[in-house]
Amino acid sequence: MADPSNAQRHYRAPCPGCGAPVEFRSAQSTMAVCAYCQSTVVRQGEVLQRIGKMAELFDDHSLLQLMASGQIDGQGFTLIGRLQYKYREGTWTEWQALLADGSTGALSEDNGAYVFSRAVAPKRDIPAAEHFRVGATSAINGQTYSVASNETVALMAAQGELPRLPPLGQSFAMVELRAQGAAQVLSIDYGPTLAGEPPALSLGRPVTLDALQMTGLKSESARDEKGRQFNCPHCGAPVAVKLSQSKSITCTACNSLIDLRSGLGGELRHAAQDEPVRPLIPLGSTGQLEGANWQVVGFQHRMGQEPGDDEQFGWEEYLLYNAKRGFSFLVDATDGWSLVKPLTGAPVLASNGRSATWQGTTYQHQSSYNAETTYVAGEFYWQVQRGQKTANRDFTAGSKLLSMEQSPGEVTWSGGSKIDSAAVAKAFKLENQKELLQRGDASPLSASSGIGIRTIIIMVLLLVLLLLILNRCSRCDPAVENCTASSSRSSGGSFGGFSSGGGHK
Repeated sequence: MADPSNAQRHYRAPCPGCGAPVEFRSAQSTMAVCAYCQSTVVRQGEVLQRIGKMAELFDDHSLLQLMASGQIDGQGFTLIGRLQYKYREGTWTEWQALLADGSTGALSEDNGAYVFSRAVAPKRDIPAAEHFRVGATSAINGQTYSVASNETVALMAAQGELPRLPPLGQSFAMVELRAQGAAQVLSIDYGPTLAGEPPALSLGRPVTLDALQMTGLKSESARDEKGRQFNCPHCGAPVAVKLSQSKSITCTACNSLIDLRSGLGGELRHAAQDEPVRPLIPLGSTGQLEGANWQVVGFQHRMGQEPGDDEQFGWEEYLLYNAKRGFSFLVDATDGWSLVKPLTGAPVLASNGRSATWQGTTYQHQSSYNAETTYVAGEFYWQVQRGQKTANRDFTAGSKLLSMEQSPGEVTWSGGSKIDSAAVAKAFKLENQKELLQRGDASPLSASSGIGIRTIIIMVLLLVLLLLILNRCSRCDPAVENCTASSSRSSGGSFGGFSSGGGHK
């Protein structure tokens, strides 16, 4: 692997705050945070000037750390800086990467997965942030994008060396767009710039730590879980937070839903939940799907209703976590199980909304409905709330699935495929309960279903009786009897849908 340190001369000078050495490896780095006294220093030629003190980093329990290295596009890179931001739904971390050729990039998380991005120059004037409406499309640098989020963010803390540093705590706009038909994300940073400079643009694509061949990562066993426990603000029972990305968690004693966005040291808000729903796959269970080990960290029950229809249907979603692959959703609906995860790009939606195209495959519209979260348990990387409502659209192409979910502040797409219930039972070692997991993927009259001849006879008799009733109703006299036709629909539920924490934040 090429060593980025060979690309240019290092610059080192004593910190003006404490005298400890502060090192600059990148010629593009103009600021740094002293690792010893947290002084924020700016480089002016061969002199360092102290301009303030940086806030303490919050412990995000990330596998990444300064000086971890990897490879991207055939050249090595090293992580030299870290920025920690906050927005209305929580926090996220962005790592500054120095590449072997002396250029820089950023490695950030995208809902538990990773995105590697590099700065790009705008080919035209970039509109003000308020002109980007969530769900709308916009063409930038010859590519059509869908506006995924438009947030107000602020810097919380920083570490290492950085090309620029927004004022601590000062709010500014950040717009995120997803390329239509491609796995790309474009971020527009409206943070402080020099007079006449446009907003900063960066273009990224999804990556995995394995594909980046990362070395120098923190050992998972070295994570310090001390301080990640607190007493439930509702009942006082101990609550332990296991995931660094968690923005909300439920108390196992009283089922209260607790808001973690202000951190464990802040005021913990909570909402009581009655009538708990028991998941078929217990929280904390581990299972192997698609060649990876996943842990069930969250569970939510949701209800859906199509516009103009008075009937509702329900489904359940298990939030799965893998340290290197991020988050996925195992969805349990009446028409079967599916495994889906957030998409970094945005499928191309047909003008009539009847189809969507993603990576060469056209998916046909299956249903549109309004969804509401009715119960949650476990930990979530976004601020999940009971009563949270979204507008959903589902699309299918054989066993492949796409789902679009829109809330007032964000549009998210997820993609995946159907999975047999037997595979779910085997993955989570629930073979002794496989009958409970069976859905539409198993024939109700198959030998494996365990339905006896007596049950079949009863089902046939009930069907005949229903046909006789319907036939009688169709021939009755409305002047004598109540023969009003009544139609009903049995919904197959939903395979997609989730509320995300927003973009690559």
